Amino acid sequence: MVKEEATPLLTKSEENDELEASEGAFWAELKRVGSMAAPMVTVTVSQYLLQVVSLMMVGHIGILASFSGVALAVSFAECSGFCVLIGMAGALETLCGQTYGAQEFRKIGNYTCSAMITLILVCFPISLMWIFMDKLLMLFGQDTEISHVAREYCICLIPALFGHAVLQSLIRYFQIQSMIFPMVFSSIVILCLHVPICWCLVFKLGLGHIGAAFAIGIAYWLNVIWLGIYMNYSPECEKTKIVFSYNALLCIAEFCQFAIPSGLMFCLEWWSFEILTIVAGLLPNSQLETSVLSVCLSTTTLHYFIPHAIGASASTRVSNELGAGNPRTAKGAVQVVVVIGIAEAIIVSILFLCLRHVIGNAYSNDKEVVDYVTDMVPLLCVSVSADSIICALSGIARGGGFQTIGAYVNLGAYYLVGAPIALLLGFGLKLNAKGLWMGTLTGSVLNVIILAVVTMLTDWQKEATKARERIAEKSIEAYDGSV
Repeated sequence: MVKEEATPLLTKSEENDELEASEGAFWAELKRVGSMAAPMVTVTVSQYLLQVVSLMMVGHIGILASFSGVALAVSFAECSGFCVLIGMAGALETLCGQTYGAQEFRKIGNYTCSAMITLILVCFPISLMWIFMDKLLMLFGQDTEISHVAREYCICLIPALFGHAVLQSLIRYFQIQSMIFPMVFSSIVILCLHVPICWCLVFKLGLGHIGAAFAIGIAYWLNVIWLGIYMNYSPECEKTKIVFSYNALLCIAEFCQFAIPSGLMFCLEWWSFEILTIVAGLLPNSQLETSVLSVCLSTTTLHYFIPHAIGASASTRVSNELGAGNPRTAKGAVQVVVVIGIAEAIIVSILFLCLRHVIGNAYSNDKEVVDYVTDMVPLLCVSVSADSIICALSGIARGGGFQTIGAYVNLGAYYLVGAPIALLLGFGLKLNAKGLWMGTLTGSVLNVIILAVVTMLTDWQKEATKARERIAEKSIEAYDGSV
């Protein structure tokens, strides 16, 4: 890299001009990120609510075994299927985002097509696991009837799994091009349609919990169809159109190179909190401890989609600017996203503290559960703060293409540090659910510290050069292969 030349001292007027230009750039970047993050929150929350609506419909059937089985199936499906696809699809934020910044528009369609093929193939082993999930659940001591209901629900959810694979690829396709409106429109309309469709299948046709699963599949595929039609006929997508081709197949290996660490980075964090609920079943008074952890996990999961959307915006901005060879703008985007993440963490934490006596009542009428949740709220505030910053930093990592570092950080923070501390506090010091949560929270805080240090030490000029060189190399290979 060329060494920068020494610059002469600036006059007071020049310093003021430079400061104003810097502030102007910050607010301009804040406007860009905000205009993407706000609608992306709508997209992610709307898709999460599809599962919530189906669960609520089953809850109104009045059969406790069905409700318990579906609740268990939803948790299992999220951990073993949907979060895997979401994590792996994050590789497109690196590949397509940097390629879009470099204006190599033709390759965006190839990468997206390769992602669809790869994620669909990943769905087959996941589907096989879902078919036999009752045996897995009973192996861990779950009730036989509840396990059979969970199995039926997951089998009927398999079409939704394949739809989700295609949908996640399309979402990243539109996201990296900053084409948010089609996704917002589609997500809201599909959610509104999902309610009557789910009601008809569950109650009108009498399909019960099976109908609720089919309704989710219908919603995902309707979303895919709409986005596919928009992509095919919109002039905005003319240069980046997704077409199945030999070049798309050649991109699969490169996609997997980023998809595997990206998937691990996302799943390792998600799994660490889901494991808490399972471990809580081994505590004394397990029903109370499990109920409290379920409330805490549901609350933090609902919040998670807000910073996750901010992270998606961060990934888009950073990858676009690195691909375009603008390291200073990429660094500016990093600073803006971190500021937004911190601000969001402060706002949500204050809100949680103000509503600390309300959160528990929203989930349960049991005074013991409500009081326990109230005691947990300060820990929840730290958790949502950590989530906000982790999502921002993870989005930056995906945009910069260093998901492998993120995966190693999550492995070390949550499983080598967080898990042992959680077991020590929960069982050794008998702090029960509070101790388990504190241990995992230790992993989250350590995650924030390490990712923050990695981000601060990143040489954005070097990352921009690497991105441009990789794109140029792949373009030459593609040209040689087509000759």
